[in-house]
Amino acid sequence: MRKIFSVVLVFIALTVQAQILQPVKWSSKTQKKSATNVVLIFDATIEKEWHVYSQFTDEGGSLPMELTFKDQQGNYSLVGKTKERNTKTGFNEVFGVNETYFEGKIHFEQEIKVTNPKLKKIEVAVDYQACKASCVNLVEKFKFTLPEMTTEETAIIPTAVDTTTIDTAKVVATAAEVKETPAPKTEIAATAEKTPLGLWSIFFIAFLSGFAALLTPCVFPLIPMTVSFFTKQSKTKAAGIRNAIIYGISIIVIYVVLGSLVTAIFGADALNALATNVWFNVIFFLLLVFFAASFLGAFEIMLPNSWANKVDRQADRGGIIGILFMALALAIVSFSCTGPIVGTLLFEAASRGGIGPIVGMLGFSTALALPFMLFAMFPGWLQSLPKSGGWLNTVKVFLGFLELALAFKFLSNADLVLQLHLLEREVFLAIWIAIFGALALYLFGKISTPHDSPLTHISVGRLLTGLLVLSFTVYMIPGLWGAPLRLINAFPPPMEYSESPFGVGGSSAAKSEAALPEGAVSGPHGITVFNDYDKGLAYAKSVNKPIMLDFTGYACVNCRKMENNVWVEAPILSILKNEVVLISLYVDDKRTLPEHEQTVSKATGAEIETVGDKWTDFMITNYKTNTQPLYVLTDLQGNNLNPQTPTMSYTSFQEYESWLRAGLANFKK
Repeated sequence: MRKIFSVVLVFIALTVQAQILQPVKWSSKTQKKSATNVVLIFDATIEKEWHVYSQFTDEGGSLPMELTFKDQQGNYSLVGKTKERNTKTGFNEVFGVNETYFEGKIHFEQEIKVTNPKLKKIEVAVDYQACKASCVNLVEKFKFTLPEMTTEETAIIPTAVDTTTIDTAKVVATAAEVKETPAPKTEIAATAEKTPLGLWSIFFIAFLSGFAALLTPCVFPLIPMTVSFFTKQSKTKAAGIRNAIIYGISIIVIYVVLGSLVTAIFGADALNALATNVWFNVIFFLLLVFFAASFLGAFEIMLPNSWANKVDRQADRGGIIGILFMALALAIVSFSCTGPIVGTLLFEAASRGGIGPIVGMLGFSTALALPFMLFAMFPGWLQSLPKSGGWLNTVKVFLGFLELALAFKFLSNADLVLQLHLLEREVFLAIWIAIFGALALYLFGKISTPHDSPLTHISVGRLLTGLLVLSFTVYMIPGLWGAPLRLINAFPPPMEYSESPFGVGGSSAAKSEAALPEGAVSGPHGITVFNDYDKGLAYAKSVNKPIMLDFTGYACVNCRKMENNVWVEAPILSILKNEVVLISLYVDDKRTLPEHEQTVSKATGAEIETVGDKWTDFMITNYKTNTQPLYVLTDLQGNNLNPQTPTMSYTSFQEYESWLRAGLANFKK
């Protein structure tokens, strides 16, 4: 009876844990648009609590969807942008990026132009990642049957070219490069609809930036001057309030028109594609350094004086037109202070695509216009305003330091894409420590800039701000020795992109590369890791230790959570370092296998073309599941050491430790 009960338990465990998950159900159709153009439409339903990542999710996060349109050459071409609907955005704290994903429903479509009148079918493969508590990498293949063409329609199509030699063309989103295995980019602008949360984030950041612009020497002194003009020129209090409101609305209109022009000129999503372009990031780095130098007092960014003079003359006309030109004069006169902020905002907002620039300028101009409107309505409030003085230049210099720090984020983006390793984590942090350390010294009055007033003492507010900046600077210093710095993990390069995974100078826990076994690398927390099964197995046999298979992914968020939250615990870390041989197999490794190793899976019938395909098939064939993370403990003959719980996935520290110790005990028997 006990044996029967054990068999039942094993069967239940295998049924529950070892299963091929298919949380997404797909459908497709075609829509004829013209004689030669057809729209391919993809729809899917996602199971509750699961989500699928978009083609256009930000670089450096989870694995984006990838579309492969086969046999394009001589048969058809892609027209315009790939359009998506129903996407959402959210910040991923593990990867430190905003991610775009689908929940519940997926819809996207691609227009194609047929160039071969004999073409009957189009094959498309969709490679994507779906996640819940675990992640699965899936491939869905479609065969679209094209609508029949009439004789007249066929005559429109030029004579088809010889298609005996056909290439397979991949349409890959810019963010599709997998970390540590970079590939050349295909820059395609997407029409990924952002959720209100993304637009509200843009508005809020822009709104705060507008208030920061108010506290600069180019804008703040204009408040009492402008309010005084309205109170003196208006015959009644009601007229003054009306004119102030018109003035504020005019400011908003001017900046929103600027945002609209950026959207119209570059396209709603063109800058979104450029945002991940290497050269664009380098150019924006130089632009931010230029802005920072201006704020720090090296020079003034000025629009031609003739512009301001012409606008001033128009402002004297009075009426609504005169008020509009007064608002335009404010924008021109204050440009030396607002220009760098507006430029930075427009890039950041435009990089998200859609109407981001318009929303960004709406937030910025609203914050800029509100004080002018309110103080004109209630002139008595002017008495509560602090007097203009040296503190305004302090705000400007403060913004200059922030612009300079932000600039290196864009340079880091370019370095990461090219994998040049010129701006690794330690170098980036050293630069930020220097920048914020200098800012702290500036706030304490130890250094000054060209336009600073003589400083006899510092205010309490400036002292507290200096202490806050100094604390932040000190906080970053341990990052040079491998501290995770979770407060700013969205800015510096990832831990693995460094001179050493353990920071400057290494640590006692770190092994030098020379001390590692052949074929091994230094993995998370100094664990020796093999990324090839055969090499790991050979080493395990030489040291007579059990094997822990770790089916993982470069873009698997729950894999990183397990490594950061569970593997780091002392009992687990000790086991992984000393008692097992860890073999991490990346199922999203996009490196192409040698031609003689490419085959067709006996388990699924899928083509095995990449290293990731190989390990995915290995996982499905042996363990009947396709989820990541997936952990398996085996002996040296490949036998499972946990027969009652053959595999383990995303779980708690306690359950993971118990599972490991049970497997180790079985190995020692």
